[in-house]
Amino acid sequence: MSKATDIRVVGARLYYLPMQTRVPLKFGTETVTSVTCARACIRVADRRGRTAEGWGETPLSAQWVWPGTIPYERRLDTLKRFSVTLAKAWAGFAAAGHPMEVGYDFQEQVLPGLLRETNGQGRAGEPMPWLAALVCCSVFDQALHDAYGNLLDRPVYETYRQELISRDLAAFLDPAADTAASFEGKYPQDFLLPKRLDKLPAWHLVGGLDPLDESELTGNEPTDGYPVLLAEWIRRDGLTCLKVKLRGNDARWDFQRIVKVGRIGMENGAQYLSVDFNCTVTEPAYVNDILDRLRGEHPRVFERILYVEQPFPYELEHHRLDVHSVSARKPLFLDESAHDWRLVRLGRELGWTGVALKTCKTQTGALLSSCWAKVHGMQLMVQDLTNPMLAQVPHVLLAAHVGTIMGVETNAMQFYPDASAAEAAVHPGLYRRQDGMIDLSTVNGPGFGYRLLEIQRTLPEPAAVF
Repeated sequence: MSKATDIRVVGARLYYLPMQTRVPLKFGTETVTSVTCARACIRVADRRGRTAEGWGETPLSAQWVWPGTIPYERRLDTLKRFSVTLAKAWAGFAAAGHPMEVGYDFQEQVLPGLLRETNGQGRAGEPMPWLAALVCCSVFDQALHDAYGNLLDRPVYETYRQELISRDLAAFLDPAADTAASFEGKYPQDFLLPKRLDKLPAWHLVGGLDPLDESELTGNEPTDGYPVLLAEWIRRDGLTCLKVKLRGNDARWDFQRIVKVGRIGMENGAQYLSVDFNCTVTEPAYVNDILDRLRGEHPRVFERILYVEQPFPYELEHHRLDVHSVSARKPLFLDESAHDWRLVRLGRELGWTGVALKTCKTQTGALLSSCWAKVHGMQLMVQDLTNPMLAQVPHVLLAAHVGTIMGVETNAMQFYPDASAAEAAVHPGLYRRQDGMIDLSTVNGPGFGYRLLEIQRTLPEPAAVF
């Protein structure tokens, strides 16, 4: 049933904001030294003719969304061209409804065809993955939700209620066959925390190329006033949570890395670890052997591991590994494989026990996956894509509203801290970790609460206007 508050998209703009990392960031087998952020503006109109604009942003991290052998610049160029295609498609999308409905319909009805068309052109030399398409789409989907909140003069997370959405969650989600769960008469609001958290524990990313102590310094480290060594970061920011990036194909190196990070963490007051094998592991025994050895030889380090993140390849449907043996040792979280709730359902069947949500896979998709996971007793985490500038705001808001196993990963302040200077002037607690926490109490007002009029940032000329 239609509602007076239903919206449709009437215009879209797209911008690109390039930046350099201060230190390299290793993703799996690739290393990131620069990134281009896509920023989108969506204009919407409701059934009474009222209009509003909203904004979304995410890094187009080609190395993460599209690992492969073709040159990085060719992959990035394909992502940028596809984003322009999306801007035109969003501006011409006639569907009306709540952002959850419009966002879902676009991803189901339009996005797959656009991806097939792009891959049919064969310009990149190999097919662009669905994950890459989702990341390109996410900025428009975020902007849609932001515009809706701005139109109603409400924070985004106050719009996920029954009185504003025509379809309940049963229209989007199917429960697992082995449960009595039901989504009938349920809405996203039913699965959010009763009150938003204004402070969250911050997870620090220990990258595969990050020097841990002085013995690992090369002499090429930046001298820009920011910490370089792990202990310096822990002491400066009061960190308590450390995420360890591993290789996944070198068990000796991975084991030693976990032990060394764990030791430095314990010596400086960090309490929790997570381990990220970067999707390069091909057999559960690899992870099990490392965990068992840690439990036997370094029990204090083992105890501090809160969860294991995505050791296995991206495409879950093609790599249906039974991982119950891993999750019997530690909670096991889907990340790159969790494109949508259907893959979360498959992951649960295979033995995964948690989901790492990312707003770069769309706000709509993240909320649907979180609802599905909560109904089925799976734990949640919100993971970073090294989100700077505006991208940080929806990212931390998701964690503050859905409830996670522990805080939120946030690492843009490590890899390009100065990129967010304009936003940090308005939201200082979002871009600097203090006492191991980030503070989002300044994020308020309609939409995502960006407070854009107060942020002194000059945008480049738009890459596309429709």
